[in-house]
Amino acid sequence: MSYRGRFAPSPTGLLHAGSLVAAVGSWLCARHEGGQWLVRMEDIDPPREAPGSAAAILAALPAFGLAADEPAIYQSSRIGAYEAAFEQLRQAGLAFPCWCSRSDLAAAGGIHRDGRCIAGPDPHREPAWRARVADETIHFVDELQGPQQQHLRESVGDFVIRRVEGFYSYQLACVVDDAWQGITQVVRGNDLLDSTPRQIWLQRCLGLSTPRYLHLPLVLDSEGRKLSKSERSREVDPFDPMPALRRALAFLGVTAEETALHPSDLLGAALEHFDPRRLTQCSDHRAA
Repeated sequence: MSYRGRFAPSPTGLLHAGSLVAAVGSWLCARHEGGQWLVRMEDIDPPREAPGSAAAILAALPAFGLAADEPAIYQSSRIGAYEAAFEQLRQAGLAFPCWCSRSDLAAAGGIHRDGRCIAGPDPHREPAWRARVADETIHFVDELQGPQQQHLRESVGDFVIRRVEGFYSYQLACVVDDAWQGITQVVRGNDLLDSTPRQIWLQRCLGLSTPRYLHLPLVLDSEGRKLSKSERSREVDPFDPMPALRRALAFLGVTAEETALHPSDLLGAALEHFDPRRLTQCSDHRAA
């Protein structure tokens, strides 16, 4: 299968330094392999979305020299696919309704295990639906962070795949869409490294292929917080893209051409020297 990578932002705000690093890193990996680079808008959490941010992100990417090979897809248009995957899990006995609140689960360390609910059914409110995880350890090798393992039952337990409001979870939607789009390598921020074992388990349950994974370091602020969560989150300027693009490349440890005047020239020169094995591994605040 030919290489297909993707950048999948959530429209919770404008493009900022942290998301630009993820976009640039995934673009470089795709172009290094002679493959395609796609954009997917993960807009399935309406309460967290900022009006106009999806359109603004999509409009900003080309200004930084990041042109997708196919039209962007919106997860909000894919609800039927998530419903089908959810039903497949339910029919297999791997999804169950749950009325447990966070306070109910506090005594168990906040983790729901073995499909055993603390709270009983409540006919007056809708349940969330959880995946009943196996008592097993998921192993995988991240192409930047190295060998990883997670015992699902002990570390994350039965996780939510459909919320009380009816919204499908990131974990389920991401797995369904990576398979549907034929993604062969997922390049994204290190904050999602912990999600990967759950996604691999879902892929196995649904009979889907597992892509390669590479998790980039996070851009942190001076207080060590993820930039997108910080009050000081810096939006990047698509009308003056070169300073932010140079900082993103420097953060990733990628050699940049000092004399380049345009984003496409800068990225093209960076690609000539690009080696994913030499990417910066640890999070830092330098691109902030």
